Formats: sequence, structure tokens, C-alpha cells
Amino acid sequence: MTDTRTYLDHNATTPLLPAARDALAEALAAGGNPSSVHAEGRAARSRVEKARAQVAGLAGVKPAEVIFTSGGSEANALALRGLAPSRPVLVVGATEHDSVRANAADLGAVLRVETLPVDGAGLPDLEALDRLLEDAGQGRALVSVMAANNETGVLAPLAEIARIARAHGALLHTDAVQAAGRIALDTAAHGADLLSLSAHKIGGAPGAGALIVREGVVLARQIAGGGQELGRRAGTENVPAIAAFAAAAAHAAAHLDDWTAIAALRDNLERRLLAAVPLAVVHGACAPRLPNTSMIGLAGVAGETQVMAMDLAGFAVSSGAACSSGKVKASHVLAAMGVAAAGDAIRISLGRDTSQADIDVFAAAWTAFAARALSRRVGLAA
Repeated sequence: MTDTRTYLDHNATTPLLPAARDALAEALAAGGNPSSVHAEGRAARSRVEKARAQVAGLAGVKPAEVIFTSGGSEANALALRGLAPSRPVLVVGATEHDSVRANAADLGAVLRVETLPVDGAGLPDLEALDRLLEDAGQGRALVSVMAANNETGVLAPLAEIARIARAHGALLHTDAVQAAGRIALDTAAHGADLLSLSAHKIGGAPGAGALIVREGVVLARQIAGGGQELGRRAGTENVPAIAAFAAAAAHAAAHLDDWTAIAALRDNLERRLLAAVPLAVVHGACAPRLPNTSMIGLAGVAGETQVMAMDLAGFAVSSGAACSSGKVKASHVLAAMGVAAAGDAIRISLGRDTSQADIDVFAAAWTAFAARALSRRVGLAA
């Protein structure tokens, strides 16, 4: 294994930003419980409420609509489970994150769960959505569709999905964990009623996230105890992680234009890989995507093999989501898109610090590996 490392797995986690590290350290040093009424408690409460306003700014919502959680997975669980008592039908996109899929599977015991199919590009089937909601009945459904897919980067047409949902009195939840900080989030424009965020995807610290709950949406709490987070999520707030989340959110909101250059790097990488390895394919390339994400398939060469080879060569990439306890398995996202070789792809996700030099060395390493792997396949076939 090489000592020189190139990090290209920002969709798994983005390294802690200096401003977030400083905010984390300052809050840790200050201490204080935000529910206490003394000076230290009031200072901690002020820190949390300042953070609430900064996260609200990133999402384009009111501070009172921000509920802090332990991360994106808890935010997704709170959205789905919190509405289950009032929404007996749950429509879930076929390519959702495992935290949505697993909670939907659990809820299948008490309500009706429907899967919204996607096309070959990974885009939701809007005609199918209309039919599913018509069948569900007026005002009975919750729709959960992610803003940007964590594996392919494909962007959902949220405004159109929201329009269809509204016509049937349905509510819309969107997992915006990957979208936040990489594209502009305007909740009023795309029409989501609930929106999930995670700090460590934008350069904050792990252990903090948020669920945006539109004013007027009634949500049943899933953690009982104190009255924290407007009674929707009990437990003492993780003030240091929330402070770091706020710093990362402020930085993300101020640097959205940076991603134009990152998109150019990503496009350059894809052109080079496809030119050098004609058998390679970019999954989701014909749909709108995040500016930093490429899902590269090489049929017949397992994603796990590719990830291990790249790791040994000094590159951090993944074969899909990073939330399966280190397990490498075939992508349910690609399978839903109709890809036969759903286990033969890797995800390359760039960050703001990714350089042209990083692209150059990765392109050379992966194309050399692909040539060797394909040559072995030909030899075995002969």
C-alpha cells in the first residue's frame, strides 16, 4: 500500500472543516447544558439557537422549523415514524438510502408501504407516483424521495414530485443529506414538507443532523423525555457537534459557487475514463446529477475488487453507500435502475479540495487497473 493518499469519498464523509473544528473545540471548552437557567446554560442555549438559524439559512427555512438530531439516519427515521400515525400509506423511492428503506420495512407491519420505481437513469416514475397516490386516497400518504442519490448523484425533480403530492393531499419528505452544500436548497421552491440533513457530509462533525419540519406539520416524537427541540426530540442537545454543524452550514452556504469547478473536474475524469476504457459506463450520466459524484461501472469486475485495488494504490473510493457496517454488496440503486451488473461499480465523490492533480493520478491508476482486470478476463475466457 502506498503512503500517499488521495481522498475521493466525500459522499461517505467530508473531512472536518477548520471553522467547524474551531467551533467544536470552543463549545467543548465552554460546557453548559442548554436546558439549564444559569449563565453557562444560557450561553449553551444561545449557541444552539444561533446554530439553528445558520442551518435554517442553508435550507432556506425558518429557524423554528429546524429540529436537531444525531444525524441524517435519525432525521429520516423521525420523519417516517413521526408521521406514521396520521399517514397510513408510505410511498418510498426505489433508490432511497438504507435508513429510509429499513424504516419503511419496519413500518410495513402497521401501514401500507409502496415502492416508487425509477427509470434507467435513476429518475422517479412520476406517472407511477400519480397512480400510487390516487390509489392511496386523498390526504392519506407520505412520499419519501431523496433530493440527490448518494450513489449516483442523480437529482430528483422535487418540484414536480411536490406538485403531484399536493394534488393528492400527500406530504413530501426528502433526504437532502447529499444535496446540502453542493446545490442550492430552497425548500419553498421544491415544496418539501420535511427535509433531512447531516453535518458530516458538509464538513461538520459526526453526531449532528437535522430534520426540517414545515410549519403546521404535526409530527409525533420518537424519543420521549424532556421537552427539547420543541418537544419533538428529547435528550440534551449535542452542543459541540451542533456548533460545528452550524459553522459547516455557514461555510457551505457561502461557497456554493465552488462546485462549478468541481463539476468540471468530475466531467473531465469521466471523459478520460470512458475514453481509455470503452467498456466502462457512468451510471445516471443522462440525468441531472450532483456536481461531485460519479458511479463508474465495469461489468465483470466486482466493485469490491475495484475498491480494494484503488485503496492499495492510495485512493479512497467506495462501491456505494458507506452505511452497511463495512460490507460491500451489490447496489440496490443500480438494481432498481435495471443495471444487470449492479455489483460491478465504484462511487467516486469529489470535495472542494479535490485538485486536477488528484484527477490525473486517479485516472491513470484506475485505467491501468481496468486494463489488467479486463486482460485477465479475456485470458480466462480463452
